[in-house]
Amino acid sequence: MHRDVPSHGKDPAEQGPSDQLLYTAEQAADLLQVNPSWLRRKAIARAIPCTFIGKHLRFSANDLTMIITMGAHTPRGQH
Repeated sequence: MHRDVPSHGKDPAEQGPSDQLLYTAEQAADLLQVNPSWLRRKAIARAIPCTFIGKHLRFSANDLTMIITMGAHTPRGQH
């Protein structure tokens, strides 16, 4: 059973996405609109930023921002 981690003393039911400290691979994949297995493979290969707490894979909001930034491409002919 998954339970959201309260941050800033807030009730988890009142938390917005930016209030959550860490996301599971499923939650992060949902936010990024990618397959959770793709996200796990990239994380295990250390190709994207992530956090391992023991054997548990988690993603911070900063990790998600970095993943998005890493995936951004500049149109050809522009620098």
